[in-house]
Amino acid sequence: MQLGLIGLGKMGGNMRERLRRAGHEVVGFDRNPDVADVRTLPALVKALDAPRVVWVMVPAGDPTRETVAKLAELLEPGDLVIDGGNSRFTDDFENAKLLGDKKIGYVDCGVSGGVWGLENGYGLMCGGDKKWVAKAMPIFDALRPEGPRDEGFVHAGKVGAGHYTKMVHNGIEYGLMAAYAEGYELLEKKDIVTDVPGAFKAWSRGTVVRSWLLDLMVDALEENPHLDDVSDYTNDSGEGRWTVEEAIALSVPMPVISASLFARFASRQSSSPTMQAVAALRGQFGGHEVMTIAEGEKLRQGDVPPAPAKKAAATKGASRRSATKQASKRASATASKANVGAAKKAAASGRASSTTATDMADTARGQKRAAKKTATKA
Repeated sequence: MQLGLIGLGKMGGNMRERLRRAGHEVVGFDRNPDVADVRTLPALVKALDAPRVVWVMVPAGDPTRETVAKLAELLEPGDLVIDGGNSRFTDDFENAKLLGDKKIGYVDCGVSGGVWGLENGYGLMCGGDKKWVAKAMPIFDALRPEGPRDEGFVHAGKVGAGHYTKMVHNGIEYGLMAAYAEGYELLEKKDIVTDVPGAFKAWSRGTVVRSWLLDLMVDALEENPHLDDVSDYTNDSGEGRWTVEEAIALSVPMPVISASLFARFASRQSSSPTMQAVAALRGQFGGHEVMTIAEGEKLRQGDVPPAPAKKAAATKGASRRSATKQASKRASATASKANVGAAKKAAASGRASSTTATDMADTARGQKRAAKKTATKA
């Protein structure tokens, strides 16, 4: 089968090679002339026999929308466009309408497999009319992993369903990666665990957490056991955000995926405004030390900075809190003594003691009175 393939980057280039190995004729176009088979989009369309199938594999957003718009002017009725990038599913509605007005078919196809897809095959998730999906099935069968079709391919539903399914897939991926990563940190921090890469490798057979992601984690740790000089700065390509947005729109609780997305945001901050505010608040209500950024950095590196000079107000506040604490202790002791006396009296009269129910309330009231009294004196 013939296929026009636009975008020959890390995935597109490997997809072209896999299709050619399967015996398909692929005409590729890319802005990089060193990898392209033709120099222009018109030349790509001209090189294909009608009815044509053109697969778009370029970055999501404007690059994809602009490419589809150009194809709408170049292709003919009966041709088919497949968007295999990571487009937002809402873009599919507009693309399908634009092409449909010219009687050109449209299929959205989420693709998973990364740089390993050339050898292992790609997981494919399609959306669109059944006749258009059937038209491209030889291409899908060549790209998917070997084995039963339904274990590597799904016609998920209407236009947009393919990219929607891939969006959710990537959201789940965020959560899985974060879970493995948190487990790594905990194992790495514990002094009795001396073989963290080995621990992950031992999970790769026979355990409920085994997966391809786990295998990749094992590979990464065997290459660099302590992840030396690996930056924690982590980007996101959009699907995680869209997944959380859909969860909000549809009232679906999604705490794990949401937290993993926010963790990526946190990784990009040299200092966290959120935690700066928390530190300031701890200083206000609890008198806890508020460090400078430089002092915090020293602590991160294992150095203990000298205690900063306390301001007069902080000293006064600490004294006040100390006095309040002592007063609270005295009030608690008084309340407890009273309760013990009440209990003895109840035992002598044969009545049930009520002190169990009132211990905490009495203590709290005593603490409150003592704190108020101490504050008034200060």
